[in-house]
Amino acid sequence: MRPPGKRGRVSKHRLSLPEAKRSLRRLANSRKARVHRGFFKQTDDAFLGVTAPQIRQLARQYQNLSLAALRELMKSRVHDERSLAHAILVRKFERGDARAQERIFHFYIRNRKFIRSWDGVDDSAPYIAGRYLLSRKKTILYELARSASLWDRRIAIVSTWWFIRNGQTIDTLKIVRMLLKDEEDLIHKATGWMLREVGKRELPALNHFLREHAHEMPRTALRYAIERFPLNERTIWLQRKSLTQSPRAKTSPRPER
Repeated sequence: MRPPGKRGRVSKHRLSLPEAKRSLRRLANSRKARVHRGFFKQTDDAFLGVTAPQIRQLARQYQNLSLAALRELMKSRVHDERSLAHAILVRKFERGDARAQERIFHFYIRNRKFIRSWDGVDDSAPYIAGRYLLSRKKTILYELARSASLWDRRIAIVSTWWFIRNGQTIDTLKIVRMLLKDEEDLIHKATGWMLREVGKRELPALNHFLREHAHEMPRTALRYAIERFPLNERTIWLQRKSLTQSPRAKTSPRPER
């Protein structure tokens, strides 16, 4: 006969995942669900309309869900269920010891195929992949940057936000260079965002990058990168971009800071 303690733990686990889903549905808001859907193009996700603070609160409540249960949430077509899984993974990582963090990182990488929205990447990649790789080899990010998957490529660049906030910008700039010719708007936005973050901490590095690459950057990426610049400098950089795209352009302005 199975010991009562083990039986109790299995029963508790089996009840936890359905209860987490029920808790999400108790917070459903149809009006907010319509608003949330508007931020995502070409998706067949269902939206419950649970807010980010509510997701974080539930993550605290269900932080002891097993990785197997979180994998089931990550597979869901309900957007809010995947968001809860990511929030719990981040919480587990933050509170775990070195061994637990290693396990969660590898779980995250193995199951990244279930991440299929920009917020799913942004809410998890810096805090798990970025944080884990800060003082380790970054090889996996360069592999992801070459992936055919949009979400892999976004994970590669957005993970570097954790490096930037810790004073490391080299990998961000290298991966942005790899993604300069990417055709996806969500990559243009992510690379521009990370460049803007570089500029907050190392403005000379951002200016140097722009002098070398502004002419070939997607316009959206450039606009994001220079968002914090004074209006006159933003205008100069955008004019430079326009001029280099014109077949009659021979020279272009070169702003200095």
